[in-house]
Amino acid sequence: MTPSAAAAVEASETTAAAPAEAPRVDASEGFRRILHEHKISLIVSTYDAGKVFLLRASERGTNVHFVPVQRAMGIAANVARLVVGSMNHVHEFYNMPSVITQLPAPNLEGAAYDACYMPRRDHVTGNIQIHELAFAGDELWLVNTRFSCLATLSATASFVPRWRPPWVRGLSADDRCHLNGLAIEDGRVAYVTAFATSDEPEGWRPTKATSGVIVEVPSGRIVTQGLSMPHSPRVYGGHLWVLNSGHGTITVVNRSTGERRDLHRMAGFTRGLDFHGTLAFIGLSRVRESKVFGGTPLTDRIPESERFCGVQVLDVSTGTVVGAVRFETGVNEIFAVQVLPAMRFPHIVDRVDKLIESNYAVPNAALADVRPTVPRAADAAAT
Repeated sequence: MTPSAAAAVEASETTAAAPAEAPRVDASEGFRRILHEHKISLIVSTYDAGKVFLLRASERGTNVHFVPVQRAMGIAANVARLVVGSMNHVHEFYNMPSVITQLPAPNLEGAAYDACYMPRRDHVTGNIQIHELAFAGDELWLVNTRFSCLATLSATASFVPRWRPPWVRGLSADDRCHLNGLAIEDGRVAYVTAFATSDEPEGWRPTKATSGVIVEVPSGRIVTQGLSMPHSPRVYGGHLWVLNSGHGTITVVNRSTGERRDLHRMAGFTRGLDFHGTLAFIGLSRVRESKVFGGTPLTDRIPESERFCGVQVLDVSTGTVVGAVRFETGVNEIFAVQVLPAMRFPHIVDRVDKLIESNYAVPNAALADVRPTVPRAADAAAT
C-alpha cells in the first residue's frame, strides 16, 4: 500500500505494559470503507505475537484494538459469545452490552461501542496444539492437532475426542497428519484439512508441499488431494473453499470430482478465511524459511522481503482485491480471521482488567431478585 492509500490507524492495548515490538498497522481506505459501510468489524489472531486483534472503523479512520492471548490460534465468535484457543487453554468471553458505559472513550472520532466481550471461563486443555475452532449449532468443536482428532470440551476432561481421520488408528500426542482446519455446513462439522494421510509421528513433514487433503466428515472420504499445506476450509455460497497455503491461493473445490480452481494468488501464506456478502477476508502471513515453511511453492515464488502479513479483502465475484490491512511491524503470522457482522465497534475486556471485579452476570431467572448494592465501608475508605 502506498502512503496516499492508507488511512490513519490508532492502536490500543488493554494492558499498561507495552509489547516488545508495538504493532504498526497500515490500513487502506478501501478496507476502512468496507468495514464502515457493511457495519462489520474483524477479529484476527496471531500466535507469534500472542494477541487477538479487533479491526474497527468509523467515517474518520480505522482502529486496531488488541488483547494479549498466549499463542492465540482458533477463533469462534457470534453476537453473544467469543472463544479463543491458546497454548494451553480455551478462553470464553460473553457479550455484556451493559458494561459499555464503563469503557474508556473510543480513541477514534465518530466511533461508539456496540458490544463488549467479558471473560467468563478458561478451560485447561494442556498443549494440544489447538488450531481451528467452530460452533456446530451451539456446540464448540476444536481441531486437536497434537492428537490428530476433532474434539469437544467437558467439565472433567482436557478434551473429548469425537472424530479422527480413518488412517489414524489411535490417540497419541505426536501430530501424525497435521489436522488443522474444519468447515461447518448446516450446523454440523462437514470437512477438515490435513497436511498428509500419515499415521507416523510428524509424518506429514517430508511431503507437506504436495500431500495436503480435504476430508469429508464423518465419512472420511478424501474430497481432494495434492494440496500444499492447506488451511481454513469453508462452505459458503454453496461452494467448498480452501486456502492452498503453500501456494498462497484461495481455491474453490468441486466436492464431487475434487477438481480445483484458484480464484486468486496472493503474496503471502494464506491462512484464516471468512466471508461477508461477496467479500472474502483472507489472512496472509510473512512466513520465514524454516523446516515448517521452507520448500513450499510460495517461498520459492516470493522473496521473504516481499511477503505480505495482514488481511486482504477479495471480491469473489470479480476476483479482485478491494481492501487490505497490513501489519508492518510486531506481527509476522496470522492464524484466524473472522467477521463480526452487525458490530462496527466491539470491545474485548482483557482477563486482568479491573472491570471484571465489579461486573457480574446472573441467570435471567435471578434478575428479579437483584437489588441495589450498599457500598461497604472498606470500599468507601479506599476511594
